[in-house]
Amino acid sequence: MTRRVLDNLKGPLLCSLVVVAAVLGLAAGAHATNGYFAHGYSIKNKALAGAGVALPLDSLAATTNPAGMVSLGTRVDAGLTFFMPSRKYTVTGTPSGQPGTFGLTPGTVKSDSELFLIPSAGINWMLNERSSFGVSMYGNGGMNTDYDTNTFYGTTPTGIDMMQLFINPTYSVKLTPKHSVGISAILAYQSFEAQGLQAFSGFSADPANLTNNGHDDSYGYGARVGYLGEILPDLYVGASYQTKILMTRFDKYAGLFAEQGDFDIPSNWTVGVGYKMNPALTLLLDVQRINYSEINSVANPFMPNIQTSRLGNDDGAGFGWEDMTVYKVGIQWQSSRDWTWRAGYSVGDQPIPGSEVLFNILAPGVIKQHATVGFTKAFGEGRELSCSLVRAFSNSVRGANPMEVPGQQEIELEMSQWELSVGYAWKF
Repeated sequence: MTRRVLDNLKGPLLCSLVVVAAVLGLAAGAHATNGYFAHGYSIKNKALAGAGVALPLDSLAATTNPAGMVSLGTRVDAGLTFFMPSRKYTVTGTPSGQPGTFGLTPGTVKSDSELFLIPSAGINWMLNERSSFGVSMYGNGGMNTDYDTNTFYGTTPTGIDMMQLFINPTYSVKLTPKHSVGISAILAYQSFEAQGLQAFSGFSADPANLTNNGHDDSYGYGARVGYLGEILPDLYVGASYQTKILMTRFDKYAGLFAEQGDFDIPSNWTVGVGYKMNPALTLLLDVQRINYSEINSVANPFMPNIQTSRLGNDDGAGFGWEDMTVYKVGIQWQSSRDWTWRAGYSVGDQPIPGSEVLFNILAPGVIKQHATVGFTKAFGEGRELSCSLVRAFSNSVRGANPMEVPGQQEIELEMSQWELSVGYAWKF
């Protein structure tokens, strides 16, 4: 029933989302920081390593906690992120050549396409002193690789390209002067392309819809709810929960993703505290949980599923990603009326175990740690310039090629990132 409703809404919903994506100029969403979730979405939030469920700062606050929007006043925010990832894989050991094995060419291969522009925007209107309505628009991604080689003995290049766009209309209301709640509807759009996977045709339930079919579109909906409150003087608590976002299937890749091309977006929750040590200094601590195990196309293991089922079936092989818990700490210091400084650090679980390195050559989202800094410069009462710089430290995952003779080959996935973001705000 849900899928039928989505199909009936496909035309108008997809057109609206594509128009907004064009207006934003949204580029390929290679934004893999916490798996394929971004560590933060607004410029200020990024500078705090994504912390801030208890500290709303701009009209993209709904991406973390919709309850905070009512505390922001009427404002408009726009930002642009220069995202610079480095992705590579290394194969050691020569192929055995034995029947039934799938050995890879030894060596190190680096992914091309190392600069992406990712816009974001938000607007918030105060309906009255106790309620507000806003819209936040932002991108997600991370499933992006572009290897200039026939990694899996198909066409060149080998890789995948995933982009996600979200639009969050949000209503927020103060229950009391110190406690608020909010709810966001989430409209989502995805675009996906895979190349160079012809060697897996014999493992697919639908080989014609496995690879090299150009970009395909998917769309869907979900919701996020949140709470924000000052429970003690200068001690704030925030919490939010985002439902699983139900998406239409990638029909052109029904022979790759489990459940005939299904690629829903997993649920996640965040809880956190903010403590104002004094009027100028605020400390933040957030904990986020991303439930990748809900999505078969992401969580199904490669082995033994590649042997017991076929790609595209409900239990077809996937990327083997595990649930991820991320811990984020941030500090904000207002040094003067016009200058505010921020810094943060986050560390998360590894979503990709060593047993899943083969398929994750396509999606090496192995980052675990981020260090961030940033600032805001105010111009009078109504304008702000904000910047953030993020370093996602190099991390790697190593494991055996599961389709080779045991001990014959190892695969190492490695990723590191730089990210520079600039934003401007108008307050009314």
